Amino acid sequence: MDELLKYARTIRFLRPAQVLGQGRRLLGGIFPRIPVFRSPRSGLDGIFASPGGLLSPGSRPSPDHRPAEGVFEFLHQKRTLGLPPDWNPSGVPLLWTYNLHYFEWLWDLDWEPAKAAAENWIVSYLPGKDRPGWDPYPLTLRLQNWALFFFGRHRVALAGDPAFRRRLEISFLGQGARLRRSTEYHLLGNHYFDNGAVLALLGSVFKGSEPAKWLRRGLAILRRQVPEQILADGTHFELSPMYQCRIAYLLLLLARHGCPEVRSLAETVIPGLLASLDLLVHPDGGIALLNDSAMGIYPSPASLREAAGRIPGLQLPGPAPAGGWELPEAGYFGFRDGNACLICDAGPIGPDYIPGHGHGDIFSFELSLRSQRVVVDAGVCEYTPGPMREYARSTRAHNTVEIEGRDQCEFWGAFRVGRRGRPREVGREISPEKFSLWGWHDGYRRLPGAPIHHRRFRWLPPGVLEVEDRIESARPVRAVSRIHLHPACRIERREGLRIVASHPGGRFEIAFWGPGELSLESSYYSPEFGLRLDNTALAYSWFGDKIKTGFRVAELE
Repeated sequence: MDELLKYARTIRFLRPAQVLGQGRRLLGGIFPRIPVFRSPRSGLDGIFASPGGLLSPGSRPSPDHRPAEGVFEFLHQKRTLGLPPDWNPSGVPLLWTYNLHYFEWLWDLDWEPAKAAAENWIVSYLPGKDRPGWDPYPLTLRLQNWALFFFGRHRVALAGDPAFRRRLEISFLGQGARLRRSTEYHLLGNHYFDNGAVLALLGSVFKGSEPAKWLRRGLAILRRQVPEQILADGTHFELSPMYQCRIAYLLLLLARHGCPEVRSLAETVIPGLLASLDLLVHPDGGIALLNDSAMGIYPSPASLREAAGRIPGLQLPGPAPAGGWELPEAGYFGFRDGNACLICDAGPIGPDYIPGHGHGDIFSFELSLRSQRVVVDAGVCEYTPGPMREYARSTRAHNTVEIEGRDQCEFWGAFRVGRRGRPREVGREISPEKFSLWGWHDGYRRLPGAPIHHRRFRWLPPGVLEVEDRIESARPVRAVSRIHLHPACRIERREGLRIVASHPGGRFEIAFWGPGELSLESSYYSPEFGLRLDNTALAYSWFGDKIKTGFRVAELE
């Protein structure tokens, strides 16, 4: 019965299109439709202009990633597959296989090996059951990469090889037709945006009857999704800086290569996207790890801004100002100056109908001092269901209060959410010199005693953060406030409820106050997918029904 209720609490938030889409996919799995791609009567007419200005779609991989030698590393897992590679590698997560079929690694190859790999894929990796490379998302990214790489960067070599161009065009048209018919409206969110953006991009560049259908489908998606997914403060509505980088990258492609209506849609929201990303970046240049976010997946905010500067006529926002700042639609607030960076999360888990990338992190925060991250979010290590995925989403993995060992939201599976907590009565006072944020959330009202967590942040320059927590409950509860330290931090000494720690840039102290006990816990920090680093979490626990407590973080000379 509990399982049925959990399913009901999850499904009730879905949109009708998602429910219909899930049913369609289920029937497709039972009765798979395997398309047959025939040679088109005409070729694919079109080419990318100004290929020298194209921004590659991802961050540079590690030195162990050597596609030219047949060695591939994704998610910090290395496999030797040869070149052309084994397209069905065993013993790797689905996301690893997806990365192989994205073909982003083409950007590390010269013309001849890249051409040989694409030809081999066309011949040997036909659509069928248990072929994840034909799922809509890898299909989307592969089309984007093939278009930019072959029809953009190597357009001269492609024009000189008519036999390969013909084979590429036939496959490209077939893949595009399949994507047009299988956009991910069963998911919506960033996947659906990606589908629409790539279809609009390719439909703008290429001419012909099929590309015209791509453009119509892509435009129809973007007209609805751009105003829905890009919030008024410039953030992406799934509240992940990582996916916001991807959305910004796609819109920059559209602003440069799209047809007039596509360009107009993109140029309207790009300045806000870049401006809000600037606020969600630490002094080390990396994004905040809010919700499902990891570094090294998509282009950095700095590279996105640089690419935007190469688009004629595109207006760019000014640099992020010092002092207090707010992104109220996302629920992100903070303070930054030349010495410190504070980022607080007082926002919802995400859109009710697609909260799968959200975490149990209401009133969590990240903090950098002297350009070094000192208080960190646990990040995300993997999307595969299991202990690490459960941990990354849990409240205990974040710098906030956990009550009775439970999460603020009802997480299950890899991306499912039943009950979800919501921030309430969030207020703030923000100025160039000071910052204050407060509110409460109802994520634990489902527990006996209906406990409520109130939190207040105060930033007092130079370099002092004060946090006050208040728990109100009809019966005594056990609560734990955690602070996760960056792996580079070292605890020098511990005196009662106070610790002194060092990091590469200096020293700081954290002092708790109130009727609780302080202990140290082993934790994990995953700044990139597949990377799990050991770190330490301070765990301050107390028991009661009406408790006021808190802590102070301050730099030391």
